[in-house]
Amino acid sequence: MAVKEQNYSGCQLTWLVLLRVAIGWHFLYEGIIKIINPSWTSLAYLMDSKGFMAGFFTTLAENDGVLKIVDFCNEWGLFLIGLGLVLGIFTKLSAYAGILLVSLYYLSHPPFLGIEFAFPTEGNYLIVDKNLVEILALAVTIVFPTGRIIGLDRFFRINK
Repeated sequence: MAVKEQNYSGCQLTWLVLLRVAIGWHFLYEGIIKIINPSWTSLAYLMDSKGFMAGFFTTLAENDGVLKIVDFCNEWGLFLIGLGLVLGIFTKLSAYAGILLVSLYYLSHPPFLGIEFAFPTEGNYLIVDKNLVEILALAVTIVFPTGRIIGLDRFFRINK
């Protein structure tokens, strides 16, 4: 199957790249902060989980060995996803991985009626919250793969 080259206007390309880099920076910074903080753990976040998947997330938190793996995957997943998006390398893979990770955040703390969390939220949400918006924005970076135009993907001919 032949790959069709995208012809974006300068304005479209600029905003799509800025979107990709901004999301990447968000992931990258979150990962760095968690990696350099030796006392960071997802324990409280996982234990505060509500909704139909709460049992899964609390089970992850209850086993110290599993929790260490979850923390490691979260820290380094955020870092690597962010790095990929910022540099425009493995852009589609990074975006898919980001969607998976943020979907877990969304499912852990779903913004549904009647669910109250121990940690205060930034606002009042119903179905659509910042996690869902970021999932949708990551989907845009998959559909419009700017890493092949402005990013390292163009040098490696990956993410066709």
